[in-house]
Amino acid sequence: MKFAISYSTPFYGADPDKLVAFARLAEECGFEALYMPEHIVLYPGAKVGPFEMPPSLPYVDPLDALAFVAAATERILLGTGVLLLPYHHPVILAKRLATIDVLSKGRMRLLTVGLGSLPGEAQAVGVEFASRGRRTDEAIDVLRLLWTGGEEGVSYAGDFFSFDNLCSYPKPHEATGLPIHIGGSTQAAARRAGRRGDGFFPGGALSPEERAAQWELVRSTAAEEGRDPDALEYTRFGSIDMSAESVEELAAQGVTRLVVSSSAMEPDAQREELTAFAKRFGLL
Repeated sequence: MKFAISYSTPFYGADPDKLVAFARLAEECGFEALYMPEHIVLYPGAKVGPFEMPPSLPYVDPLDALAFVAAATERILLGTGVLLLPYHHPVILAKRLATIDVLSKGRMRLLTVGLGSLPGEAQAVGVEFASRGRRTDEAIDVLRLLWTGGEEGVSYAGDFFSFDNLCSYPKPHEATGLPIHIGGSTQAAARRAGRRGDGFFPGGALSPEERAAQWELVRSTAAEEGRDPDALEYTRFGSIDMSAESVEELAAQGVTRLVVSSSAMEPDAQREELTAFAKRFGLL
């Protein structure tokens, strides 16, 4: 099992010193990666499920923040949970992600993408909410095409994106592409992970039976597409106080990575929580 940790600026605040201190602490404690979420804009009345989101929540740009973290750390991997892919143009995004990966010497390796659930957010960036799934599929294909394309250029013709003979450099650090994990708690997300993803990172409040069915759908879809189901990673959220028995149960379900978060706001308390977790699972 791999263990990562998330840092949400809506909860902790957007203080740069606290972000760097937290990232360095996570690295010191042996966590594999630091994840950050995304919302591009909020608005009064925006809801995720039954929960209304205060519009003043300080969501920083996750890629800019992760580049900032990379400059202040040495080993920890960089992840998004999730990047709202349909709201980014993939030609620009391919350059941004490859740049972070190159400058961090290969640490932009836990990109998780999702569709977004706020119609007003889609409208704000000029994206049709109903078609964001198909737009995401094309964007994944475009990212991979640009990363693998050579000096002769690559072309693409889709419903949402089209171009001829483009060359995108630099390439990811010592790689022909970056892993793309699929986030989401729907059957469509599970099928997308099986068809196009390097892993699946579901959220939402689902029953154990629903989660098991989704993971089986990921694997069966991958097999139908001629892909190796065993090559896919399975990431889930966990809690900072979870027991070894709970981790073993999740591992038996196929989970390969757990992402936890600190419940503490102050640095001393965060250190205590992260250190205790790291010792419990042998990260130190």
